Amino acid sequence: MAFPPGVAFPTQHLLIGHAPGPGTSWVPGRRREQGLCLGSGVEGAFRGDTAAVEKTGKILTEFLRFYEDQYGVALFNSMRHEIEGTGAPQAQLLWRKVPLDERIIFSGNLFQYQEDNKKWRNRFSLVPHNYGLVLYENKVAYERQVPPRAVINSAGYKILTSVDQYLELVGNSLPGTTSKSGSAPILKCPTQFPLILWHPSARHYYFCMMTEAEQDKWHAVLQDCIRHCNNGIPENSKVEGPAFTDAIRMYRQSKELYGTWEMLCGNEVQILSNLVMEELGPELKAELAPRLKGKPQERQRQWIQISDAVYRMVYEQAKARFEAVLSKLQLARPAMEAAIRTDMDQIITSKEHLASKIRAFILPKAEVCVRNHVQPYIPSILEALMVPTSQGFTEVRDVFFKEVTDMNLNVINEGGADKLGEYMEKLSQLASHPLKMQSCYEKMEPLRLDGLQQRFDVSSTAVFKQRAQIHMREQMDNAVYTFETLLHQELGKGPTKEELCKSIQRILERVLKKYDYDSSSVRKRFFREALLQITIPFLLKKLAPTCKSELPRFQELIFEDFARFILVENTYEEVVLQTVMKDILQAVKEAAVQRKHNLYRDSMVMHNSDPNLHLLAEGAPIDWGEEYGGSGGDSGSPSVPEAAPLSEKRRRAKQVVSVVQDEEAGLPFEAGSEPLSPASPDSVTELRGLLARDLRAESPPPAGPLLNGAPSQESPQPVAAPEASSPPASPLRQPPPGKAADLEPPKPSDQETGEQVSSPGGRPPIHTTTEDSAGVQTEF
Repeated sequence: MAFPPGVAFPTQHLLIGHAPGPGTSWVPGRRREQGLCLGSGVEGAFRGDTAAVEKTGKILTEFLRFYEDQYGVALFNSMRHEIEGTGAPQAQLLWRKVPLDERIIFSGNLFQYQEDNKKWRNRFSLVPHNYGLVLYENKVAYERQVPPRAVINSAGYKILTSVDQYLELVGNSLPGTTSKSGSAPILKCPTQFPLILWHPSARHYYFCMMTEAEQDKWHAVLQDCIRHCNNGIPENSKVEGPAFTDAIRMYRQSKELYGTWEMLCGNEVQILSNLVMEELGPELKAELAPRLKGKPQERQRQWIQISDAVYRMVYEQAKARFEAVLSKLQLARPAMEAAIRTDMDQIITSKEHLASKIRAFILPKAEVCVRNHVQPYIPSILEALMVPTSQGFTEVRDVFFKEVTDMNLNVINEGGADKLGEYMEKLSQLASHPLKMQSCYEKMEPLRLDGLQQRFDVSSTAVFKQRAQIHMREQMDNAVYTFETLLHQELGKGPTKEELCKSIQRILERVLKKYDYDSSSVRKRFFREALLQITIPFLLKKLAPTCKSELPRFQELIFEDFARFILVENTYEEVVLQTVMKDILQAVKEAAVQRKHNLYRDSMVMHNSDPNLHLLAEGAPIDWGEEYGGSGGDSGSPSVPEAAPLSEKRRRAKQVVSVVQDEEAGLPFEAGSEPLSPASPDSVTELRGLLARDLRAESPPPAGPLLNGAPSQESPQPVAAPEASSPPASPLRQPPPGKAADLEPPKPSDQETGEQVSSPGGRPPIHTTTEDSAGVQTEF
């Protein structure tokens, strides 16, 4: 790429962090302090951004043409789906329609490396419910509502836990700049516990902690931030979302790029920026790398600054162009919807006719390709996916069981419903608790596709890991919310302490039964989608040399009035999908029939088990703190009514302390602290016997507040007054040397739960169900 001499890169992009970008939202008015000026060597090397701007504009124009085409197809598919419905099994668990906003997921102090003065500074940091990492000068600045130094959107980032990992990635990003042995590296960490946020194009962030325990906690928190931010396209986007992802795939396939793409991360503008940098970055590097001056580490630093500045320029240009096209399409949408409603039958008929012609042309070739290159490997791929995924969902079940059981035991010893509001407030946030969910997420880390990744052009398994982890989080929140709803209904009957204990246990068993069914459905859907995501790009690449050039001749089969809703390329891909879909469905079905990994068979249909449950979910969200005398949060301050002024709600939100609490001491009433009978460690009788003994015991209540089965080491305090003189020490602590053993979930009988599951042919060994009931109907 040639850069005309004498054309300077715009001044506003020379200050890293000035313009709001995909990685960081910087606060206006703090440019010089936060921004990092490009050195004279970098400014001299990076002259002439005209070519970069033109290249960006060209890529965006080409992509947005794909997006406009896919928008009409996605709109038609969405409307057709609404009319024809779906055969997906009905979920048994409820889902939270009103998200838990105004919560702070985590807060604490960490050290951040300041690139302007090359010093490490202690920062007060917090993660709100939107999972953007917010950095303040200190806690006093936070309490006084001083604007933060930065808000980091971590989409597309990777967490590195060692400087060596980081130096290797930096060295690989700019060939020829590997530092010699003994020379000063680009970064030095004052402790042995760094955390580095690395992005292939955007700015990097450097943090360090004092202990390994702090590093582990922040690693779990930041990984949760990345996981959430990567999933930036809303699930409920039925038109714009599918249109965008299909356009990304079509654009990359037009460049002969098939297979999974690691940088499909974040919202639409962030993904689009990554798409541009995928093409622009190598050209920019080839042009500028030879012109960078200085030692290897200095050239590395210069390249990071240039890449970030270009990425921000690309981000701003992509944002403006994408929003303009999206606005135009949304204005045209009503007319398009009217045309689809009027001609729906004719459009469907026309598309089916086109599909039949394409099928007749490609089916012989596609079937041979599937039989020789795909079919033999489907069982291996499925098994590699099933093992870690099923282990993760089992861990979700176990964590949920343990948390509810701990709460039940503590409610007994704390005086019944008096403490219930406090405990339920904390339980409601379980799915957002990075540390308690970490054991579930970690089950996906061993996922490998050894020998298959190269064959099917799978660049990384990270996309499958994160997708499964998102499903785990959703299922945990659904289980918690269903438990909340059923318990709230039960509390309306005014139960005694003994009745409350039994009700909690009975409701837990009901929810676990529902969870088993839903998790089976979610996992099977995930396996099918993952297999398609792995095999379809491979098939399209294999068939492209012989089939793709022949596709334009099918365009004449589409009526001009329907050309916005039917595309030859999309129909071709659907036909290819159908050729392999039957093999994928059969493989997943066989795994369920063999009772592998506790999957329900397709014939197991559970419905009408709780006909009034979904009606309960239509009510207003439950405020446990207000209704049952709890604190409504960790701070211990009274809850704020809905009618409270906005300023008061904002102040209240800032008083909510992190849901992550230190758990250094064992719980006096923690499940597992009293050994159960070795003959039946998971039986309902033993568990109820334990609960009955606690009910009869007259031991004094514990001295401190209990937090979902763990005592707080520091009583949560209200936010300090603005006059506070210094930020507190980091709340992170060393983890306990040992924890009480987890109590294995029980296997309740159908008679105890009132919800029964059966099928004539038996069922997988799901923990909470047996085979004698009418709650499940078998369909043939």
